[in-house]
Amino acid sequence: MHIPKLYREEDRAKITEFIKRHGFPVLVSHDGEKLLATHLPVEVHEGADGSLTILGHMSRANPQWKSFGEQEVLLIFQGAHTYISPRWYNHVNVPTWNYMNVHAYGKVRMLEGKELHDLLSQLVKKHEVDTGYSMEGLPTDMVEKEIRGVAGFSLLVTRIEAAYKLSQNRDDESYANIVNELEKRGDDDSAKVAHEMKSRR
Repeated sequence: MHIPKLYREEDRAKITEFIKRHGFPVLVSHDGEKLLATHLPVEVHEGADGSLTILGHMSRANPQWKSFGEQEVLLIFQGAHTYISPRWYNHVNVPTWNYMNVHAYGKVRMLEGKELHDLLSQLVKKHEVDTGYSMEGLPTDMVEKEIRGVAGFSLLVTRIEAAYKLSQNRDDESYANIVNELEKRGDDDSAKVAHEMKSRR
């Protein structure tokens, strides 16, 4: 990913928190002829050594999992993004876009048996808090049948890139006015970009 130095985020803790918060990335791989992409939910695990492992799954009917092999694959995590009007600057300029994105690269290891079962159970527990619903409460034969239709994977992150383009190149007056205008818009993405900008200056 092309990232001008001014917009490069290098704080590993912030990047890890970002990908945990935006846990529905796009997984991109190549099958030898064409690019393949799937949007999917993931879990992010931090190792004691600072390593990051991303776990996910897709339908076994989706042929993308067969493409993994030894190639490096890409997970794209997208955060808030929004249009920035040049009317908000104290000088003549052109429109732009503010955004927060993270690209994580690594090689995939397929998950089977208990590892896959544990991943799926963990995802259900994460999203079914205090509801009483769990994989353990379902009929065993039903769970086994459903798991046979799933391709689970583990990706050890070998490279990570984060781009936070948040008007860092603007003077204080224009920067403050951008935040003010974004807050007036009322949509979720504008509010999130404004919040992140306020936390940085």
